[in-house]
Amino acid sequence: MNRRARLALRFGSGVLLALAVALTASAGWIHAKALVAQALLQQAWDQSNHGQRAIKPWSWADFAPLARLRLPSLDQSFIVLNKDSGQALAFGPGWSPSSAAPASHGLTVISAHRDTQFSALAQLRQGDPIQIDAAAGHRAYRVRSMRVVDSHRTRIGSADSRDALLLVTCYPFDAIVPGGPLRYVVEAVPMTPASP
Repeated sequence: MNRRARLALRFGSGVLLALAVALTASAGWIHAKALVAQALLQQAWDQSNHGQRAIKPWSWADFAPLARLRLPSLDQSFIVLNKDSGQALAFGPGWSPSSAAPASHGLTVISAHRDTQFSALAQLRQGDPIQIDAAAGHRAYRVRSMRVVDSHRTRIGSADSRDALLLVTCYPFDAIVPGGPLRYVVEAVPMTPASP
């Protein structure tokens, strides 16, 4: 191999290595951001007197902690934010303001990304417990069902008067391309009545 070919091979290898490092760092960024955000959200949750006051986790946030969601069978716990906008979901699970408040009577809808907090939904099984702590009180649920729906054909939680909790994320969990119309929906039913 001549000198010119060796230089081209080294340059090409360097470019590919730099690209691999950049892609790995980019993929890791969303996970690191989600982990750090949950620590800051926990701090704001504690300062909010467990949802009694809206305390921003950082000055530029346009959301605040609203509830704590626990998945005891998976030893997982998440701070739920008071909105489910794209910006909020980048940091944690978000509550749909068009649904009932967490831990109250009615249908509560909470969503999160499938590749961060709600990757855990793939491991939930029928009968598993779910707990919510919020300003309205504490409420225990058990998983009734899991299903996949097409969000273009099915309105999730819209005009529904059930007393239940829906946890929603994109599907499939291992999709390479983000987005798509499929949603994985975990429905949980109350084990305890709502606090008055």
